[in-house]
Amino acid sequence: MDAVARPSPLRFVPPARRGVLARLADVVFPPACAACGAATADPRALCAVCWSGLAFIERPYCERLGTPFAVDVGGEILSPAAIAAPPPFARARAAVAYDGVARTLVHRLKYSDRLDLAETLGRMMLRAGREILADADLLVPVPLHPGRLWRRRYNQAAALARVVSRASGVPTDPLVLRRVKPTPTQVGLTRPQRRLNLSGALTVKKPLRPRIAGRKVILVDDVLTTGSTAEAAARVLTRAGAARVDVLAFARVVAEG
Repeated sequence: MDAVARPSPLRFVPPARRGVLARLADVVFPPACAACGAATADPRALCAVCWSGLAFIERPYCERLGTPFAVDVGGEILSPAAIAAPPPFARARAAVAYDGVARTLVHRLKYSDRLDLAETLGRMMLRAGREILADADLLVPVPLHPGRLWRRRYNQAAALARVVSRASGVPTDPLVLRRVKPTPTQVGLTRPQRRLNLSGALTVKKPLRPRIAGRKVILVDDVLTTGSTAEAAARVLTRAGAARVDVLAFARVVAEG
C-alpha cells in the first residue's frame, strides 16, 4: 500500500483562521534550511551555501545512463558503459550527484520522517526529467516490501512520484509494481550481489498488467547507485507489457573520472 502523509494539525481549524495560525507558526518555528538548519525565507528551501553544494547534472551526459561527461565532445553520445552493457531501460535521468548536501537530503527524507522534503526534491526532479516526462503515460515508484513499508511508514519513492505527478500531470500508480521478496539492504553490496539480492523480488501481478500494457512508464526512485534496482524493475515492467521504461531519480552516484 502507498503511504499516506500525516494529517495536518490545521485540518480542524476553520479555513479563515488557518493563514493566521500558519504565520504564527512561522514566528514560533521560523523556516530553516532543509539541509543545515540555517534560517531561510521558505520552509522547503535551501540556504545559499547548501544550494551551491548541490552538483546538478547537466549535459553533456550519456543519453542512455544519464551519467555526466567531464568534456563536451558535441552531440548526443553514449558512454562506454552503456555501449558495453545496454540497460533494459531507455533513459535514466537524475537531478544531482549523490554527494554532500544531496546525501543529507536523501537521508533525512528516507530515515528521519522528513516527508516534507519530498516537495523540495521532487521539484528538482521535474527539471531533470522534463525530456522524458514530455510523452510519459505513467509514473511508477520503486516499491518497498510491505514489512519495510510498515516499519518506515511511507515509501520515499512514492512520495517523490506524487510531487512529480502533481506538477507534470503524468499520473502515478504506486501499486502496480510490487516487491514480493524481503531483500536485505543494498548498501555495501557489489553490483553482482545487488542483482542476486533482487532476483525474483519485484513483480507485476497478472491482473494489474493492463495498467501498464503499451504505456510509456517512468520508474521513480530517490537514488541511483549501481542501477541494479532500476534494471530489475525495468525488466519486470517490460515483461508485463510496458512500451518503454525510463528512470527518474533525485540523485545518482557519479564515479570520479
